[in-house]
Amino acid sequence: MMAVGMFVLLLFVLTAFRGSISIPPHDEVAQMARYVVHASDWCSMATISTQAVVRGLPFSNVFSVSDGPLGKGTGEPYLYLTPLEISVHDIQANPEVSLAMSLATTDYCRKQKFDPQSPLCCRVILSGRILEVNSTEIDFAKKALFSRHPAMPDWPHDHGWYFAKLNITNIWVLDYFGGIKTVTPEEYYRVKA
Repeated sequence: MMAVGMFVLLLFVLTAFRGSISIPPHDEVAQMARYVVHASDWCSMATISTQAVVRGLPFSNVFSVSDGPLGKGTGEPYLYLTPLEISVHDIQANPEVSLAMSLATTDYCRKQKFDPQSPLCCRVILSGRILEVNSTEIDFAKKALFSRHPAMPDWPHDHGWYFAKLNITNIWVLDYFGGIKTVTPEEYYRVKA
């Protein structure tokens, strides 16, 4: 009975957070980047393909992501990966990737009647290197992902799942008219979320 109550509370918090229309001002670019990353439960990851038909070409795939439990984001995008995944084959050959996240994955753009391609439907593109999480970070990565994706612990146990993160080297933000803006990783991590 208590588990059902906790699930209902988590669902309420997720719904309230996703439905929020209070976003950072467009001139606070680093704050906006952190906001979009924390609000996103999934991303599109672009890799350089190792698949025979498209070898050497860009390849995009969807992944669940979390930078921490709701309200406790670190800005660090964590992923739960398996070597059986087609994009993980690409990462094993070349760990340099890009992650794209958008408020189109929340209720914000729909409620504001913004098309996902509109600059007002804020998005962030992060690039860097995928790294396996070390032993000092595993507990946080697990809490970050499993709190936002409660089905993950039940995924097949024989798939070699591991926790990974993006070591961010570049950040681009499109959250208003006038073109894309850049944020340094230092500016991004300096934001108090």
